[in-house]
Amino acid sequence: MLMHADLMLVLANERHRELIAEADRRRVLTSAREARRARKVPAVRGQPTGSLAPCEPSVAVPAR
Repeated sequence: MLMHADLMLVLANERHRELIAEADRRRVLTSAREARRARKVPAVRGQPTGSLAPCEPSVAVPAR
């Protein structure tokens, strides 16, 4: 089957626009996921809390 050149150009341009729209959606979703992860409060466990030793049994260092 022989297609008209204009029809091929229209199909190629439409596919190109679809690919751009898909990349934009992926970029927006990725940035939203990263923002959501950054919004979560990090765990307190394992972070220094000052000069007092924590009351956790897994900690073996004395208070300074």
